[in-house]
Amino acid sequence: MTHARQHTIQVVAHRGASEDAPEHTLAAYMKAIEDGADALECDVRLTADGHLVCVHDRRVDRTSNGRGAVSALELADLAALDFGTWKGREDATESPDWGDREYTSVLTLERLLELVADAGRHIELAIETKHPTRWAGQVEDRLLQLLRRFDLADPAPDASPVRVMSFSARSLQRIEAAAPTLPTVYLTQFVTPRLKDGRLPGTTRIAGPSIRIVRHHPTVVLRLQQAGHQVHVWTVDDAEDIELCARLGVEAIITNRPKQVLSHLGRL
Repeated sequence: MTHARQHTIQVVAHRGASEDAPEHTLAAYMKAIEDGADALECDVRLTADGHLVCVHDRRVDRTSNGRGAVSALELADLAALDFGTWKGREDATESPDWGDREYTSVLTLERLLELVADAGRHIELAIETKHPTRWAGQVEDRLLQLLRRFDLADPAPDASPVRVMSFSARSLQRIEAAAPTLPTVYLTQFVTPRLKDGRLPGTTRIAGPSIRIVRHHPTVVLRLQQAGHQVHVWTVDDAEDIELCARLGVEAIITNRPKQVLSHLGRL
C-alpha cells in the first residue's frame, strides 16, 4: 500500500472495540487495548447526581435493559442496569456471555481513566462531550475537574494523551478557555463552506469529519492539512474507506474494528 504521507496513522477504538463487545463497557475498552489500539474514544454524559458516564445516546433504552434519560438518572440507577446483553441479541438464541457483570455495567469516565493509567503502555483518550442544553458548561467543568485529578488537563503543548471532541463549537470554546493547552477536535457530519476552506472554530487544530465527508469531498482533507490542522476521520470500518484515508494521509482513523484496521494498515 502506498500512503500519501509517511506517518503512522493513529487507530482509535470507537466506543472501545465495539464491533466485538458492547459499546462503552469495560469489556469493549479492555478488548481494544488487547487488540493494540493507539487510542480509545468515548462519549460522556452527566448523571443527575453529577457523575460522568460513558454513554452515547441521550437515553439508555438502546444499550441497556432500562429506560430513561441519562441526565435524569443517578449513577446508582445506571449501575443497576444491564449494558451488555443487548449486544448480539438479534442474532443470538440466548443472551451472550460477556463475562463478569463488572465488565458490562455502566462505565464511569473515572474508571476508564484508571484503566488507561494502568494499561502498561501509552494509550491516548479522545473524549466527546454530550449534554442537555440546559446543563451548558457543567459537563465541561466536571470533565476538567476529573482530568486535573489525573494530571491530564494542562499538558505541555503537543504532549497530551487526552483530547476533547464535540460537534458543538461552544463546548470546545469552554474547554479552550479553561485549559488552553488541551487539544480539541471539531466534529462534523456534513460539509460546510468553513470546512471546505480549511477553517475550524476558535483555537481548535484538529478536524473530525465523518467518513461520508471524506468520501464525497476528499479535497477537504488537503485543505485542512494545508491550513495546519490534523484530520481524524470517523467511523472507518470498511477496507475501501481505510485505503482512502491512508491515501489521503489522515492523522487518525476512528473505528469500531481496531484490530482489523491495524492489520489492514500492516501494523499487526
